[in-house]
Amino acid sequence: MQLQPYLFFDGRAEEAIAFYKEALGAEVNFCMYYRDNPEPSDCQNMPPGAEDKVQHAELRIGGATVMLSDGMCHGAPQFDGFSLSLVDLSEEDAERIFSALAEGGEIQMPMTETFFATRFGMVTDRFGMCWMTVGGAKEKE
Repeated sequence: MQLQPYLFFDGRAEEAIAFYKEALGAEVNFCMYYRDNPEPSDCQNMPPGAEDKVQHAELRIGGATVMLSDGMCHGAPQFDGFSLSLVDLSEEDAERIFSALAEGGEIQMPMTETFFATRFGMVTDRFGMCWMTVGGAKEKE
């Protein structure tokens, strides 16, 4: 069994894919637009232009697969109540990735040393997705 996050960017998935490729080195495993669906879905409740939006995509970020879509394409993604954690990073990678994710976003907790890592920070990116970066993990006692 695997647990894979599925994120809905509400019309900004293509922008998010490009951003995560740059910021995280994400690789696109698959990307299908609504117009390419072999079984066209009923798009009557979607805004004009939705056929050019991402119906389903899969990104590889490190060792994980993250799936995403534009969902209903209303332009206001909401990611409440959870964060994605990037762990087992070097101190340098944690700093670099944190800074990249912060571009156009908002720092929730600046990078700092904690009891569990030499570098830890929390940032909400430009799409509203909250990320935690953990670099230089300390040994558990």
